[in-house]
Amino acid sequence: MSEIIKPEKKPIIFSGIQPSGTLTLGNYIGALKNFSLLQDDYDCIYCIVDMHAITVRQNPADLRRRCMELAAIYIASGLDPKKSLIYCQSHVTGHAELSWILNCFTYMGELNRMTQYKDKAAKHADNINAGLFTYPVLMAADILLFQTNMVPVGVDQKQHLELCRDVAQRFNGVYGNVFTIPEPYIAKVGSKIMSLQEPTRKMSKSDPDDTFVALLDDPDTIRRKIKRAVTDSDGEIRYDPENKPGVSNLLSIMSALGAGSIESLTAELAGQGYGTLKTRTADCVIAALEPLQNEYKKLIADKGYLQGILDENAKTANYLANKTLRKVQKKVGFASRG
Repeated sequence: MSEIIKPEKKPIIFSGIQPSGTLTLGNYIGALKNFSLLQDDYDCIYCIVDMHAITVRQNPADLRRRCMELAAIYIASGLDPKKSLIYCQSHVTGHAELSWILNCFTYMGELNRMTQYKDKAAKHADNINAGLFTYPVLMAADILLFQTNMVPVGVDQKQHLELCRDVAQRFNGVYGNVFTIPEPYIAKVGSKIMSLQEPTRKMSKSDPDDTFVALLDDPDTIRRKIKRAVTDSDGEIRYDPENKPGVSNLLSIMSALGAGSIESLTAELAGQGYGTLKTRTADCVIAALEPLQNEYKKLIADKGYLQGILDENAKTANYLANKTLRKVQKKVGFASRG
């Protein structure tokens, strides 16, 4: 009798993006662009983290609309909804339930050290709410709920993932091997794309419009923004993030979009001036975003299709989340359910 060989279990990848503001070229290069490359080798879970979004006041109708738009962008960027789980965070109650339990295993001092909390508190001084403070705990719950192996993170999110790992290890130390300890997945090139106007800062969708390229910007807008990108006065095209952050950022963008290695681009553009560098960068960005934009227009016109994906995937996500949540609830001593 021949032995039955079970298919090897794929590692689980979890990532979430907030449906707030406008997704940028930085989001595409640092996250979305890589997502479709992972879905054959990993069980991929991509969450629309609308619960995280309300730490800042949102217009309800706009938030609902942006959730649908983000689902369309996920798929337009190359995600196959048959291979990857795409759903809204608020549709899976396990996120909030596990977050409360993990709050009880997270120390105030750990949360006080979170640099993103300090940054956001400074930006939203009139609304420094408890959700803003405990945001990293909800992020930990997002990840641990699905026994995640890998988390694609930018450099600025590593601190949150480290806290997630610490909390998971603390819980496991008390109750046994309950949570998988996640590892970071960081793209080697272009994982941190910088602002066009302040190239020492990360490109952010919460900054003024002229500091970033939005994923749905038209070609003329892209050219205008990149033409106005800050460089420097010496005119030399070389990769030197410390002394030439603006030029280095444009080279990083092109390299991350497949135009060649930074070394080859530097050699190719040597002596040609910043005008040529910016034109070449704009051409590269426009060509990279065109297929995404075309697919997005088709998807967003079919709201029924998108809603069907979100509804169906929420059922699957709830099933997977509850497997972990019930185990955690039993470990901490919650009363049995009938």
